[in-house]
Amino acid sequence: MLDAIKPFLNSFRDLVPIVVVIAFFQIVVLQQPIPNFIDILMGLLFVVAGLTLFIRGLEMGLFPMGETMAYAFARKGSVVWLLLFSFALGFGTTVAEPALIAVAGEAATVAAGAGVIADVVEARQAYAFGLRMTVAFSVGVALVVGVLRILKGWSLPYLIIGGYVAVVIVTFFAPEEIIGIAYDSGGVTTSTITVPLVTALGVGLASSIKGRNPMIDGFGLIAFASLSPMFFVMLYGMTF
Repeated sequence: MLDAIKPFLNSFRDLVPIVVVIAFFQIVVLQQPIPNFIDILMGLLFVVAGLTLFIRGLEMGLFPMGETMAYAFARKGSVVWLLLFSFALGFGTTVAEPALIAVAGEAATVAAGAGVIADVVEARQAYAFGLRMTVAFSVGVALVVGVLRILKGWSLPYLIIGGYVAVVIVTFFAPEEIIGIAYDSGGVTTSTITVPLVTALGVGLASSIKGRNPMIDGFGLIAFASLSPMFFVMLYGMTF
C-alpha cells in the first residue's frame, strides 16, 4: 500500500514549496483570504495526480524508448539514418510542445496589435505557424549538431560559446520586435515532451559508443535545443 502511494507523496512534496510561497504572500503579505479555496485545493490534487502519472509515464515509456532507439541506430552503424532520426525527433517533439503553441499564438496576437502584421485571423495564424516551424526546425538542427558532437567527441563548451557569440551578433541586426520572442523561444522548446526524449537519446547514444562517457558526452543536447531557436527565430524576424 505504501509503495502505491509513495509516488503521489513524492509529487506532493515537490509541490509543497510552491504552495507555501503562494500561501505566505497571500495571507501574510497581502493579508487576504485565499479565494476559491475548495477549487484551488481540487486543482492541487489534480496537479499532484497529473505530475505523478507524467513522471511514471516517462520512466515506463519515453526514456526507455529513446535509449532503445539510440542503441539500435548505434548498432546499425548508419550515421545518415541516425542524423535523420535526430532531426525528425527534434522537429516532431518541438512542434507538438504545448508551451511553444501557446507562446507562438500570443506572439502573433501581440504582433498584430503592434502593427507588425495585419490584424486578421489569417495573418496571425500564418505568423504563429511560421514561428512554430522555425523553432521546430532549429531544434532539429540542434540535435543533429549535438549527435555529431557525441560521435566526433567535439568540445561542448566551445560549441556553446560559439553559438552564443553568434546569437549576440545576430541580435544587433534583428528587429527589436522579434528579439524578446527569440530569446523566450529557447525556453519553451525545453519542456515536457522534448526534454525526456532528447535526454534519453543523448545518454543512450553515448552509452552505446565505445570510448564515450554518458556523464560527459551524453548530456548537452538540451543546451543546443535551447540555444538554436534564439538564432533561427531572429533570422525569421529579419526575413518575415
